[in-house]
Amino acid sequence: MTEDKKQWIQSHADLVASLITLLGFLARLWAASGVFLNPDEALHFRLANQLSLGLAYEASLSAAHPPLLTFLLYFWRALGTSELWLRLPSVLAGTVFCWMFYKWLSKAAGKLTGFIGLLLVALLPTPILIAAEIRQYSLLLGFLASAVYFLDESFRENSTLRMTAFSVCLYLAMLSHYSAFCFAIALGLYALFRIFTERPPAKLVAVWAIGQLGGLALAVFFYKTHLSKLGVGDSRTALQGYMSDFYLRRSFFDRAHDNPFTFFVGHTFGFFQYLCAQLAVGDVLGLFFIAGVVLLLRGKNLAQDRISARRLGLFVFLSFAVAGGASLAHVYPYGGTRHVAFLIIPAVAGVSVAMARLAAWKWARGIAIAALVIVACLAFGNPRRPTMSRADQSRKNMAAAMDFVANNIAPTDLIFVDYQTDLILGHYLCRQRPISFETSPARFEQFSCGGRHIISADYKSEWMFWADNFPNDWRQFVQTYNLKPGQTVWIFQTGWGIDLPADLQRHFAEFSDLHFESFGRNIKIFQMTVGQPMPAVR
Repeated sequence: MTEDKKQWIQSHADLVASLITLLGFLARLWAASGVFLNPDEALHFRLANQLSLGLAYEASLSAAHPPLLTFLLYFWRALGTSELWLRLPSVLAGTVFCWMFYKWLSKAAGKLTGFIGLLLVALLPTPILIAAEIRQYSLLLGFLASAVYFLDESFRENSTLRMTAFSVCLYLAMLSHYSAFCFAIALGLYALFRIFTERPPAKLVAVWAIGQLGGLALAVFFYKTHLSKLGVGDSRTALQGYMSDFYLRRSFFDRAHDNPFTFFVGHTFGFFQYLCAQLAVGDVLGLFFIAGVVLLLRGKNLAQDRISARRLGLFVFLSFAVAGGASLAHVYPYGGTRHVAFLIIPAVAGVSVAMARLAAWKWARGIAIAALVIVACLAFGNPRRPTMSRADQSRKNMAAAMDFVANNIAPTDLIFVDYQTDLILGHYLCRQRPISFETSPARFEQFSCGGRHIISADYKSEWMFWADNFPNDWRQFVQTYNLKPGQTVWIFQTGWGIDLPADLQRHFAEFSDLHFESFGRNIKIFQMTVGQPMPAVR
């Protein structure tokens, strides 16, 4: 890079940052287009796709999230229900996050550090992926980045208006995802540090304190009306009951098997592996992060004064300490999972400081280091499960499967599905209309759409059919619905990790000749006949 180009970038940093943000928006838009909904996305839309806002709120109480996304989708669907349209709020929020993160980090640690951070949050695989799905995380990150920006600006300018904006953004983050409460604790401690060391005007402190009381009231409200009721009877604590007893078990500290120090360090590196979607590069960024925190706490961020550097270092450290402490207390997961996506903010801040220092504050070197990391992640990355490849999740595969149902499955035939398939099939077979569920026996739910009758294992019974559980599920289904020998039933399976027909062929002689239709690797359909030979119960 020539000296003229370097000086042009430095003097037009905001313009170049706008172009990088636009590139991040286009990357998110592309990732959100052309693929059918995954089970979680279909669930979020189903919760919002109700006949009234009150019913949507009531439905949201069955999920482990606050209701903001449900409310947003409830109104958003009036303008369209295509996959891209439903994902567009996440895409836009993810783009806002990139810009607000850049504005905050540039002021907190210098323009080069902010520019490096923008490159990472705009173009790394994980921030793109979570902004390309119908999930809460883009809203969370957008509001949290805005909250941090307004908090720092309020102290810098002694502005009560910016402090009010900070509280509003923090409330919206809390309404988006419960992990915001962990971030709020870190921000509260960070703000207290600044209050005691900088002695801002009493009016500003009063506005901050009132905002904190509002956040505490919001936390109490959510606990009493929602969190305390999650997982009741299933585990030791409320939110942990939904997550730690099942697919996130390893993301919670277990006193019987884990050492606190090794758990914290190992799961911190696990988060960076998740951020990069690449193990080796994630470990390298983990080391960059540690170096960045040390530099900041020692006041070695040469782009800013020592006090500002140590203040930023404290915020970065506190964010990870609170998140790790929540897992040590068995309250919230910690590690390589999207559930701690809020850590992207302090993580990339720490990494960016280390990269800028390694580059000796030279713009060309700093940009080259960040670009090398991004290219390595994009070229060699492997997103963590559960996931579907873009080709297998193609919208064309779902359209072909719906055509098969219309042309080959008679209205008199039943369709039997697991719960993740229930979510997706209901979305497409019912053409995005609200679903009216019929009275069902225990462990099942049923509905009719498109002239077809679907019976599903409920969410407490079988999230996914697999070879070992399907014979028992089939027997229970036949007995519960008193099906007659010779009756035709179709098994439709779609979602993450599915391969039921091939697994049945491999494990049981009775299914050695099973014929099935496959629409990519994540949609399978096959036919069963009541009374056909079945393997012995295991």
